[in-house]
Amino acid sequence: MLFSTSGWLATALMEVGWSVAQVASARIVLAALILLPAVALVRRRSLRLRRRETPLVFGMGLLGVAGTQLCYLIAVARISVGIGMVLEFIAPVLVALWIRVVRRTRLRALAWLGIGLAVAGLAMLVQVWQGLTLDPIGFAAGLGSAIGTAGYYLIAERGADKHDPIGLTTWSMVAGAVLISLISAPWTLPLHLLGAPTTLHGGHPRVWLLLVLIAVVSTAAPYLIGTFSLKWVSSAVASVLGVIEPLMATIAAWLLLGQTLDRMQIAGGVVLLGGAALAQLNGGSPVPGPDPILPDSTTDQVDGTVS
Repeated sequence: MLFSTSGWLATALMEVGWSVAQVASARIVLAALILLPAVALVRRRSLRLRRRETPLVFGMGLLGVAGTQLCYLIAVARISVGIGMVLEFIAPVLVALWIRVVRRTRLRALAWLGIGLAVAGLAMLVQVWQGLTLDPIGFAAGLGSAIGTAGYYLIAERGADKHDPIGLTTWSMVAGAVLISLISAPWTLPLHLLGAPTTLHGGHPRVWLLLVLIAVVSTAAPYLIGTFSLKWVSSAVASVLGVIEPLMATIAAWLLLGQTLDRMQIAGGVVLLGGAALAQLNGGSPVPGPDPILPDSTTDQVDGTVS
């Protein structure tokens, strides 16, 4: 739900002259600059990082923070936003396939059905058939954003099981900020517009305030909460719940911006929520009986923890 606030905050920033890439770069860098000193002040011990934990943090920063953002931006610049969004949110399918093939863990049939319904509901919600185009680079970038999202859930799940989620999230955000700064240099941002007024729901907050909100509310907080959640729910379930983000963004646009929803979008939202609930209810218990293809799968856990 918190991730969904980035849409209307970013739109208000872009209307005064910020580009999509500049908003993405600013939100990640600013989130890192806020998180690091705050955590150092209130929970310094969570920032202790062993050398063997560096690849974990780098992987989360590369895939889940910088990689997902950049790939999605490339995708929507070349294909429709709806298709780019659907491509990004096939991440639950990739997570489920990884758990099934690599971890040799069987998910219940109803969990697979829930994943499929969630993605189908998303396609109905964003009406993917409108503006259907197939640009190879855009399509590949969309798949890259899905791989980045899936990688984040899988890596964060492993890290949250063994490390402090606060420190893990903070260092991954720092890593993501460094990586995205190599491509979209923060010093090229239109800082002269920081005091410019924006238009948001009848008010006119300054640019700097929206940047703080998008860094804290839309980035730092949901990443922290999401990493914490992986201590109790599997990566398969968490990735499906993440699909609710575009639904919440659509509802916010309907309630706050007056954008209308047609019957297909309402039906898509219902299907999406139903699929997410089905995956949540059936994604955390093992399938009884031996696996005829992978005999050793019963030694693994369906909740995604590493055996």
